[in-house]
Amino acid sequence: MKFDVTKNGKATILKIHMRKLDTTIAPELKAEFLILCKPKNTSKLIIDMKEVQFCDSNGLSALLIAHRTMREHGGSVHLVHVHDKVLNLMKISQLDRVFTINGKVEDALKV
Repeated sequence: MKFDVTKNGKATILKIHMRKLDTTIAPELKAEFLILCKPKNTSKLIIDMKEVQFCDSNGLSALLIAHRTMREHGGSVHLVHVHDKVLNLMKISQLDRVFTINGKVEDALKV
């Protein structure tokens, strides 16, 4: 899986460099989220999904693990640059109510 992780104050930005967020990369992404979402590491996780054009249930499961882990210690997860197809899937599964979705990283940093 290709991704970049950068720190911006108390926020951690994970930029995914893959077209598909599916069963082939979900296990590695889940493992990375468990590392990143520790209370000592960050209070806000921003996931930049600009390059992600497809997401399946395994991808959504990985995102939910990040959300649950961050929520357990009072942190938050923000999704940015969510492709329309992925956003539609999130709306159908009502996950757009679970995640904070922003248009740009800068917007997520302000919240």
